[in-house]
Amino acid sequence: MTPSILLQEISEQPAALRRLIDAESRHIISLAHTLNARGHQYVVIAARGSSDNAARYAQYLMGATLGLPVALATPSLHTRYGAHLRFDGALVIGISQSGASPDICTVIDDARRAGAPTVAITNNPESPLAEAAEFTIPLHAGVERSIAATKTYTTQLAALALLTLSMANDHAGLATLATIPDAMEAALTLDSWMHGIAGDMAGATAAVTIGRGYHYATAWEIALKLKELTYIAAEPYSAADFQHGPIALVREDFPVILIATRGAVADDLTTLTIRLRDLGAHLTAISDVPAILETANRPASLPISVEERFAPITTIIAGQLLVFHLARARGLDPDNPRGLRKVTETR
Repeated sequence: MTPSILLQEISEQPAALRRLIDAESRHIISLAHTLNARGHQYVVIAARGSSDNAARYAQYLMGATLGLPVALATPSLHTRYGAHLRFDGALVIGISQSGASPDICTVIDDARRAGAPTVAITNNPESPLAEAAEFTIPLHAGVERSIAATKTYTTQLAALALLTLSMANDHAGLATLATIPDAMEAALTLDSWMHGIAGDMAGATAAVTIGRGYHYATAWEIALKLKELTYIAAEPYSAADFQHGPIALVREDFPVILIATRGAVADDLTTLTIRLRDLGAHLTAISDVPAILETANRPASLPISVEERFAPITTIIAGQLLVFHLARARGLDPDNPRGLRKVTETR
């Protein structure tokens, strides 16, 4: 079988994360001091696609660590409706692997003109987004050739973690983050296991992905990858929201992918897992919680447990491997999904 660029880049993620930490830690600590001195009451993040899912992670990380509300920007207000938004008290962040999408750049440009501190998180430090922002955090992921984002997504999560922990002066957290590449390497050993799970799911036409808290972002990102690469109609949900109506979708053998690691919401997800089993769901669980793994039809046990706030950086690797093998099992080329290109410029 032809070697896959996507699979190669999935395997490159631990090294990419180490590069980012080594190259940017001092810079980000200095940036955090500057931003803290400027002051802010809330955060606005402009992003699209996988980068928008990284922003969802920031909503939990910055909210829990810094006590800052995080809002996701609405770029069309800037580019289509001519709105002049007020950014008093805001820290505004643009996230984009390419830094090329005009609508994200416009949000950052408008915020900077309004006097707000602006930060670009991008894999291209010479991109229009980097030029628009006052400050830039390069991802150091290396060239990402696959259309589906992998190493740019996990380095975005890590860049947000570096910035947040630095703003909080959380030195213990920064030290723990430096160990996460080792846990990512351990997650890569799930490759053959995810291959087997993918074979069982090859005939699926629809699915839901479920997470809560920090893993709400992971549920969104796995659902996006399923749609991009396998053409399965996958919808992401918070475990809480799922019980307010969408659980009616579940019938015998309906595919559910649950992401749940040890932490504040593990008990809630354990209870939901039992309910899903009783409803007949065919449940894949990416987890390190014994009760959840014992209940799932397709348990994917994470080799190393990490702090809940960093777990999205490791659990997504299991999700990426599952989607890669599922695309192959369905006779699709994960390196060339239909209708997509690497850089999408929306206005």
